[in-house]
Order: sequence, then C-alpha cells, then structure tokens
Amino acid sequence: MNAKSLVTAALLIAGSSLAAQAADTINVATNIANVPFEFQDGSGTLMGFEVDIMRLVGEKLGKPVEFQEMPFQSLFAAVQSTRSDVAIGSITITPTRMEQVAFTQPMFDADQCLTVGAKSGIEGVEGMEGKTLAVITGTTGEIWASESEGKLKFASISRYDGNQDPMMDIATGRIDGFVHDCPIDAYYIKDKPQFKIVATIPTNEQFGLMLPKNSPILEGVNKAITELKESGEMAKLHEKWFGMAPAEDSSTVKVLPMPGL
Repeated sequence: MNAKSLVTAALLIAGSSLAAQAADTINVATNIANVPFEFQDGSGTLMGFEVDIMRLVGEKLGKPVEFQEMPFQSLFAAVQSTRSDVAIGSITITPTRMEQVAFTQPMFDADQCLTVGAKSGIEGVEGMEGKTLAVITGTTGEIWASESEGKLKFASISRYDGNQDPMMDIATGRIDGFVHDCPIDAYYIKDKPQFKIVATIPTNEQFGLMLPKNSPILEGVNKAITELKESGEMAKLHEKWFGMAPAEDSSTVKVLPMPGL
C-alpha cells in the first residue's frame, strides 16, 4: 500500500471511529414508578419529566438514549460501577453523595411532605407518634425519618422501593403516613381525595442528573441542561408535567454552576 493509500485508510478509520463514538448510547438508570419524573403509562411506555429531559439531552449530544428501570437505591451502584452513564430518579444533590458520584447543575427544587389518609385524623408530623411511617429506601425522606424517630416516636418505619406501594398501603390502613418528595406526592394525589398532604418538611433539596465521577460526558450533559434552560424548553417541560410554570428563581430556569465539594 502506498503512502497516499495509507493516509486515506487512516482517515477512514479515524472517521469511522468518530462516527462510532458519536453514536455511543447513553445508558440511563431510571427509578421505577416515580410519577411524574419517570413512570410507565398503561401501555408500558416510559415517560416523565426527567425522561423527557434525558431524551432532549441525547438529541443535543447526538447520542441515542436507552433506559433501564430499577429501584431507587440501585441507581447509585449502577452509576458508581459505570454500568450506567447517567441516573435519574429525582435524586437530591448532597455532599455525601458527591464523594462517590458527580452531578449536573440542579434542575428542580423540592422539600419533603407527609401524606396521610384523608380520614386519618393526622394533621402534622406530631400526629405520627405511635404510627407507622413509610419511606423509600435511600432517600432524603428515609434520612429525615431515621433522624426524627426518637423525637417523634414513630411505632415503626416501613421501607419501600417505590412510591405507589406505600400509597396503596395508606389506602388499606397498613401504614399511617408517607414522607416523600412534595411534587411527586402532590401529583400522585391530585385526583385521589382519599389522601391528603398535612405537612411540608423544609429540606431545601435540589435534584440533578447523577453521573459517575470523572464521567467523560458530564460537561456535555451539563451544557445541554444549560441550553434547555436558556431556550425555555425546561420551563415548558415543567409546565407539561406539573401543570404550572416554574418559579422564576428556581433551579428549573436559572443556569447554575455544577455542584462540587
């Protein structure tokens, strides 16, 4: 093979390599039954606020996106092992978590709420004394419940993998209350008068997309989030899934720095 042919072959190989790299799939670990952030509709189609965000991020990066559903607590192992490139699941950014994983800039603000049966007679967190409280394993709600158990004297804490089962157990009387992300539970109960939210627990949480430490796509994913905010697409998704525009000073519309230790 002459020198010209060698150069041509090298360029073809390099071009093929770049094309393959551009087409690399973004593997996304996603929480199960986390309405309206990620969930399946009646036909089994995955949808939700963060699902839409990831699909738009994939479009901006020119990469296909594949989702794998799993319980919330499994998201961390999936990312830390790099089996997944990104994880979504209304994941709160915390310093402890940032020791093991990386996050994009925040894109949603939230607190925790206590949801109970509408006829339970429980009117606040103090009303949970001697009652059974539900949380989702590995969440901020579980951390709050464990820290508050001695003071509020719960009868017990029941741990779940998703938010639908504890709601069903409230309806059947198996548990008395559920501490979880306010926007998720407010969305879930909006057409279910058998439930009510009786307390907001200020935790000032912010959610972001979670990636492995030193992820090669972190900067690109974060830039895509910035573009979604600046174009107004993020605000439109918020209105689509939560029925209202985001607050003007919220992390859903403000471009913010990536969090760091």
